[in-house]
Amino acid sequence: MAVWIQAQQLQGDALHQMQSLYGQHFPIEVRHYLAQWIEGQLWDSVELENPQDELKAKRLLDSLVQELQRKAEHQVGEDGFLLKIKLGHYASQLKSTYDRCPLELVRCIKHILHSEQRLVQEANNAVGSGGGGGTMDSLSQRHQQINQTFEELRVSTQETENELRKLQHNQEYFIIQYQENLRIQAQLSSLSAVPAEERTQRETSLQAKRATVEAWLTREANTLQKYRLDLAEKHQKTLGQLRKQQTLILDEELIQWKRRQQLAGNGGPTEGGLDVLQSWCEKLADLIWQNRQQIRRAEHLTQQLPLPGPMEELLTKLNSDITDIISALVTSTFIIEKQPPQVLKTQTKFAATVRLLVGGKLNVHMNPPQVKAVIVSEQQAKALLKNESTRNDSSGEILNNNCVMEYHRTTGTLSAHFRNMSLKRIKRSDRRGAESVTEEKFTVMFESQFSVGGNELVFHVKTLSLPVVVIVHGSQDNNATATVLWDNAFAEPGRVPFVVPDKVLWPQLCEALDMKYKAEMHSARGLCDDNLVFLAQKAFSSASINQEDYRNMTMSWAQFNRESLPGRNFTFWQWFDGVMELMKKHLKPHWNDGAILGFVNKQQAQDMLMSKPNGTFLLRFSDSEIGGITIAWVAENPNKAGTVLYYPPRSKQSVFGPIHEPMHGSPHPKAVDGYVKPQIKQVVPEYPSSGNPTYMDQAPSPSVAHPINFAIFPPIDPMMDADGEFDLEDTMDVARHVEELLRRPMANQWDGLFGSKY
Repeated sequence: MAVWIQAQQLQGDALHQMQSLYGQHFPIEVRHYLAQWIEGQLWDSVELENPQDELKAKRLLDSLVQELQRKAEHQVGEDGFLLKIKLGHYASQLKSTYDRCPLELVRCIKHILHSEQRLVQEANNAVGSGGGGGTMDSLSQRHQQINQTFEELRVSTQETENELRKLQHNQEYFIIQYQENLRIQAQLSSLSAVPAEERTQRETSLQAKRATVEAWLTREANTLQKYRLDLAEKHQKTLGQLRKQQTLILDEELIQWKRRQQLAGNGGPTEGGLDVLQSWCEKLADLIWQNRQQIRRAEHLTQQLPLPGPMEELLTKLNSDITDIISALVTSTFIIEKQPPQVLKTQTKFAATVRLLVGGKLNVHMNPPQVKAVIVSEQQAKALLKNESTRNDSSGEILNNNCVMEYHRTTGTLSAHFRNMSLKRIKRSDRRGAESVTEEKFTVMFESQFSVGGNELVFHVKTLSLPVVVIVHGSQDNNATATVLWDNAFAEPGRVPFVVPDKVLWPQLCEALDMKYKAEMHSARGLCDDNLVFLAQKAFSSASINQEDYRNMTMSWAQFNRESLPGRNFTFWQWFDGVMELMKKHLKPHWNDGAILGFVNKQQAQDMLMSKPNGTFLLRFSDSEIGGITIAWVAENPNKAGTVLYYPPRSKQSVFGPIHEPMHGSPHPKAVDGYVKPQIKQVVPEYPSSGNPTYMDQAPSPSVAHPINFAIFPPIDPMMDADGEFDLEDTMDVARHVEELLRRPMANQWDGLFGSKY
């Protein structure tokens, strides 16, 4: 209810915007009387484009109706009687409106709540700046500037409307007086039939009257011409202001939104603010259209009463300019709200959503346009942006690639939801040099055509998706992701498709890797400075690099994911991506709670453990295996006491206690046939308590009194494919293998390493 309390304190334009959110589709009284209940529901848990969530939406609708009915039943007294009737009516109205489309109710309420939060936040920022003497952040300042400019444009548009009406009134009166002058002239011409004495008297009177009228007409013609010129000058000034405002919104705000959308592909914050952008674009469309209609009316007045002067040329130029402005607005606001996947596998279903931000305001939905999706190559994308003909060629075949735009009245959005597209085939171009198929970029182009103003203006619009890498097998996903990550991180606005720098500063790449890593872990624990130093040492194959050294170092694309690391058969990215896959699929909780150091090399691990007591161990990522984790520990030293510790010094119980299942009696539930029920678990292979186990790595110095041992455990079961998924063809082999394992004695796999049972 906190938001509604603050929303009621809004003033001026913000209050007007808040009130405009409500209507018959959702009465403001419902928001008021059910404020606490509405703000307490999990509206955002419903995915509007997921038909399976319709049941959730239906339950929310039924609950809302029940709450309204309950609220109505508790009203008493004379005033309560009227409110009881009103709330009962709203309950029936909402039930009948949304019973067949409950997702629309959720869409409506989500839009209302998000808009209220934005308006309240903007108001709080403004108050905090003015009242407290603080400085608003740049975002709030920019938004305030945009809103202030809209108010100025609204005022100037209203002024030109008033001036136009005044001009029309004066011109109509001028025409009446002009007709009067013609009537006087006709009377003078008819005096020849009148007797001379009477003719002279009447002629003198009519000529005096004609002279007066003609003098007035001359003055008024000059006045009308001045009015017209003044009006044209004001329209010219308004158009300049509209163009400047549109440039700010489209070339800065919309471009920044698209940049946030691109970084979201690397794990950046989910882009927001599209509803705000739509409200601005709709205001632009409304003001541009009003001014265009005024200019056209001024043209009509000029044609109705031609006067000497440059007005016709001026108005033609104004009409051309404002048509260009509205064309730029419409074509730029045809955007991709939900991007198709940037790593796109053939024969796999995918989705996308396109939206026309000014569709509702221009009534495009009155004749819903159809949108078509095609996949084009990088070269075709370049040609499209140069307006060069591509003969409607595509680089592949997309199934279910046509969709009609739908208008959602509650939110005022016009969008097309492609839910079941599939890339049937792809046609690749000749690759350059060492470029592989996973470095080749495509884009999904969405195009449509529609008209506004009764076919007065016809628009053919196109928009390109973020670069897409097409793969045919899951084994290509790793390298394709590298191409996408590099493009998303380092592409510049307005680039030629799809140019990216071949080299970037290492700190820039660190930002991209940290963003991706946090997103994969769903955690705020990203890559610390020590981690980045380790990665720099690995990437540049130099153990002597420190944090200061790499600030001005650059890394090329070839070093990132084309050339293998020295002595390895994998690239830097392939190694790093293997780490993320390991953590994401198997060890995410342990990374997030700090149980895994990870980015430590063998020598560092030895130095860290050298002076630690027996049993101290740490977990680090393998240097030699993709997606492997190494356990380094201090082996038993009879001359040194010890207890099992994790590094940095923490007891084993404190680190692994939450995932430890003590063995009391029978540790595994048994089925009626006596066999242990099958379970898939991650385990560390058992080592014998005596004797020297075989390790994949050994400590380099045999003279150390308490040797530090290393073991590497790849996370992917050998029965799985490269994507970590069971191969369906090997199902029977898996079943036999599990059965064989379950018939063996089950010993705990941690015993041999850490001295107590896990």
